Amino acid sequence: MIHIVLGTKAQLIKMAPIMAVLRDRGIEYNFIVTGQHRETMSGILDNFSLRQPDACLYEGEDITGIGDMLVWCIKLVFTPRGTIRKLFRNDRRGIVLVHGDTFSTLLGAFLARRASLKVGHVESGLRSHNLLNPFPEEVVRLLTFRLTDYYFCPGDWAMANLERYRGAKINTQINTLYDALNRRLNAGAAYDDELDDGGSYAITTIHRFENIFNEKRFRRIIELILMIAERQRLLFILHLPTERQLKKYGLYPILEAHANVEMRPRYDYFDFIDLLEGARFVISDGGSNQEECFYLGIPVLLMRNASERTEGLGENCILSHYDEAIVHEFLENYEKHRIGKRTYSISPSEIVIDSCADFIEIT
Repeated sequence: MIHIVLGTKAQLIKMAPIMAVLRDRGIEYNFIVTGQHRETMSGILDNFSLRQPDACLYEGEDITGIGDMLVWCIKLVFTPRGTIRKLFRNDRRGIVLVHGDTFSTLLGAFLARRASLKVGHVESGLRSHNLLNPFPEEVVRLLTFRLTDYYFCPGDWAMANLERYRGAKINTQINTLYDALNRRLNAGAAYDDELDDGGSYAITTIHRFENIFNEKRFRRIIELILMIAERQRLLFILHLPTERQLKKYGLYPILEAHANVEMRPRYDYFDFIDLLEGARFVISDGGSNQEECFYLGIPVLLMRNASERTEGLGENCILSHYDEAIVHEFLENYEKHRIGKRTYSISPSEIVIDSCADFIEIT
């Protein structure tokens, strides 16, 4: 049987196309959420017409701190084996699909191992080759690689990063995010003019741990964002941890008071893609946003020193290095970084499910 374990909204967006393929093919699967972003997942499930999770491992408020997350994960790992096996429906020959580089990725892989099930890692092989940048994502990747049996890699570069690891390597060629994006683009017109009020805008979204929990760096990022806002109306899309850190450092009132900055809540996936398509450019630190902008051809300024993703780097995607001169250059020339939309004739989600055929047949 196929089991899917995920914990964050970003993971759900990239795994939703895989679950949609399972649904469309009439294949049963066991959907488990770890619970960190439970309250923000409903819209995405509705977007993709997916059912609610079969099990949720956490019922409290969203966990945002690294320390709290680590303690919670350790407690779950040491849950009695019998309880873990029940979570996986006492399946003894199935595969557990985990995604990406969050604590829920590692947790899902550990739980699968304790239940004596195979581990399939979707979006596998991405590396920064720097343990502290990004942290803790790079450490999570390395530990997850050690636990994985099936590596689903979004391209040749990711495949090459896994040469030293045993297990089956499957090249999905591109990320499952492409399938998620296509679901929206092929869904027909559903654009809501109220999303942008008909005016020109750029989108800002900052959420990575190494940025928002480093006060000096976070203040620098906000300083650069305010500089950009002097020239361009910005829609600041707020992740919950980002909002908390902005308020903790006294930065939220400054942004809120700026005439050219609009603080916006997070949207469901389809609405966000609609908003993204209308943006002049994007300011982000997110890998998913980097990939979305690459597929859509939208200029993106990445608030990072390096990226483990290669999509669009040096083309539509510019690394800021938190450098004012680079930011100025991007603002002056962002239209030069607008590229055509990318289209592919493959479905990475279909490739993942086809590769799991052995586990489907024995259900």
